[in-house]
Amino acid sequence: MSKISRRHFLSFSAGAAGLAACATEGGDNPLADTRPAYAGSATFEHGVASGDPMSDRVILWTRVTPANEENTAPIPVNLLVARDADMTAIVSQALTEAAPGRDFTVKIDTDGLEPDSVYYYQFTAQTRDGTITSPVGRTKTAAASGKPPLKFAVVSCSNFPFGYFNVYDAISKRADLDAVIHLGDYIYEYGVDGYGGQIGQQIGRNHEPQMEIVTLGDYRMRHAQYKNDPMLQAAHAVAPWLCTWDDHESTNNSYRTGAENHQAETEGNWSDRKQAAVQAYLEWMPVRDPEAGRALGGIYRQFSFGDTATIFCLESRLTGRSDEISWGAELAGVAPEAVPAKAEEVMGRVNDENRTMLGRVQESWLTDELQSSVRGGKAWQVLANQVIMAKVRAPNMMETLSAEQRAAQSGYVAQMIPFSQMGLPFNLDAWDGFPAARERLYSSVAASGARLITLTGDTHTSWANTLHDASGDLRGVEFGCTSVTSPGLGTYVKDVPDLGDQFTEANDDIAWHKTDGHGYTLVTLTGDEVTSEFVEVSDILDTSYTTQSIASFRAQRTDSGVTPLERA
Repeated sequence: MSKISRRHFLSFSAGAAGLAACATEGGDNPLADTRPAYAGSATFEHGVASGDPMSDRVILWTRVTPANEENTAPIPVNLLVARDADMTAIVSQALTEAAPGRDFTVKIDTDGLEPDSVYYYQFTAQTRDGTITSPVGRTKTAAASGKPPLKFAVVSCSNFPFGYFNVYDAISKRADLDAVIHLGDYIYEYGVDGYGGQIGQQIGRNHEPQMEIVTLGDYRMRHAQYKNDPMLQAAHAVAPWLCTWDDHESTNNSYRTGAENHQAETEGNWSDRKQAAVQAYLEWMPVRDPEAGRALGGIYRQFSFGDTATIFCLESRLTGRSDEISWGAELAGVAPEAVPAKAEEVMGRVNDENRTMLGRVQESWLTDELQSSVRGGKAWQVLANQVIMAKVRAPNMMETLSAEQRAAQSGYVAQMIPFSQMGLPFNLDAWDGFPAARERLYSSVAASGARLITLTGDTHTSWANTLHDASGDLRGVEFGCTSVTSPGLGTYVKDVPDLGDQFTEANDDIAWHKTDGHGYTLVTLTGDEVTSEFVEVSDILDTSYTTQSIASFRAQRTDSGVTPLERA
């Protein structure tokens, strides 16, 4: 990742005076690129992106595609940053290069910007065929102080073959966003015969490469395919993104030492695959690389938006998560009469105090940062979190479903029906599989006086939750976004239109739950209130669609926490 230093900026310095000194009229470049032109042909095929905004800087990203992908020569690249979309009021410029070591991606940490300000940016390169130019992107820095209202579009789970990225297109049409928050599953690892492949065959959106991705080259090609999508490019170009990964950026149900969808005998060493996935992600995403000295994949970090909020982007897969425990694997082949005893044994392991979601190092970091945020007068402490934090058990489907509805179910859903009578958490890949770690987090929230808002992806369904600790005390609220394309539980549970209501009635933590649909959550923060609006698109199997707001909830900030959710 390149950084713009004083020598890149010439006389450009932080603050308004520096901006004025480097600004030019009529689009003249303040710094001419006198380097020799690249000797081949190249194009900007993957759009532009920005991310990780701070009050004085932001990451700016693109990728230059050489006509000869076997090219080993770097391609000189020029970055321009301007006050206007026409790129006439230039405020800064930097020279860098796209090199094969980073798959010809360019990522520049652009500093010296003014707080709470909109900027536009564009990349150019001199090639054998002349000057090539990228699209123009829009970005915005964070506020340095004060309590401005904030708006975030929150998304997750964009499986390419399952449908068109209409959700991203809808986000790209908004001009009021401070940032887009992506909570993971930005790409999926499966081949054309895997999850989503059948739909992909029907609509002509097959994964590339065709097989499950394992190597660095595979992950790079998959990222390139996703970034080629025009709807995703448009969403990246409209606002900065705050991104963290979940499991599918590596492989399904990943944890520190392995993954459900990694078979060492055919797919090699897990550490090698994990390193390849992390490297490709850091190359292709507009995020800052992990701090020196951190474990591989330690991308957890925090961002301040004035005094309104601190956003904590968590890493809950590759650095500290304990080994997977899943009911599917644990109960496979167990006789019905032996299930209760087996379930009791499993829950004994689930409740082990030593199980971690984040790892002890990140837990300590988050505890310290929550305290720092509260002491610094930030109104809200917001977790950009991957998996559901609320306590969730399935409704007793032997009672809530009719005989006809029970008979209509198959596969995993049919297996869940008798299990649901036990009143146990059914998704151990969520925080329910790490209850001791969740209680430690809630203790940190209580001790710091944090006003906790948790933003969650993963489930492909919509949630409005109130978060209670083991004593029943309210510790925060949670908004779970549905997916961009991946199907939710309601797709698989047949003929049960009130399934979300059944979950709500069965769980104290759930205020509202919708088990299907695709969209994003618009989260608005003021100094005193948080509001979540759940927005859905009408279709993902056709590029024609409409949008609809299906529900809204809000909570108020109190002296030491938040109020319960209410309909907005």
